[in-house]
Amino acid sequence: MKKIILPILVVGIAAWAAVRLFYKPAFRYAGTVEATEVDLSPRLAATIAEVTVKEGQDVKKDDVLVRLDGEDIKIAAEQADTDFRRAARLLKSGSMTQEAFDRAKFHQQDAALHVEWLTIKSPLDGTVLDRFHEPGELVSPPMKLLRLANLNDVWAQLYVPQTMLAKLSLGMKVPAYLPELDMKRLEGTIVHIRNEAEFTPKNVQTREERARLVYAVKVAFDNKDRLLKPGMTIEAELPDSK
Repeated sequence: MKKIILPILVVGIAAWAAVRLFYKPAFRYAGTVEATEVDLSPRLAATIAEVTVKEGQDVKKDDVLVRLDGEDIKIAAEQADTDFRRAARLLKSGSMTQEAFDRAKFHQQDAALHVEWLTIKSPLDGTVLDRFHEPGELVSPPMKLLRLANLNDVWAQLYVPQTMLAKLSLGMKVPAYLPELDMKRLEGTIVHIRNEAEFTPKNVQTREERARLVYAVKVAFDNKDRLLKPGMTIEAELPDSK
């Protein structure tokens, strides 16, 4: 029995060694998850009256996110509106020049715009990533109030040598992995291939490290489950990248 087992073990070890010798795992191009991000800042100096959202909360375009306390601005707008209506009557009766009326109209519109700026709305459908200030704080431009991102549209830029370009095409599916989540496997789609070379970004490692010129390849991912977040590292396997 021992005489039979020994040859089997030898053959198995030899086969394992051959696999180790000739098999090379696919090279993975690393990139960083990106999304359309927007930082919201106040357009005038005022105290925060209310922040209606929390970090991680989904918002729709035109949702009210922040209200600023600007009683003085509202009072000035009411006065400018009164002055404008008075100017309109005087212009009609011939007691005011067109130039003076135009100035009153400008002040009325400018004051009304400042009142609108007291309410800060979402410019897109997205998710609140960061909340930088709280009610009661005095803020002014260009201080950041909130950071939003559209997490339904995420991608990563991979940088590949020219020799890889002929193997890639728009719409091609590529496997990708998340090192931060135990190498969870995802599938991405190539949506853009830059036709101009650029120098290798300092934070990216490519297979051909000595080749300084590379091409950017944009790979998009389905993110309905919100698994991917901006800043996460992702590794993608491209065709024949061994």
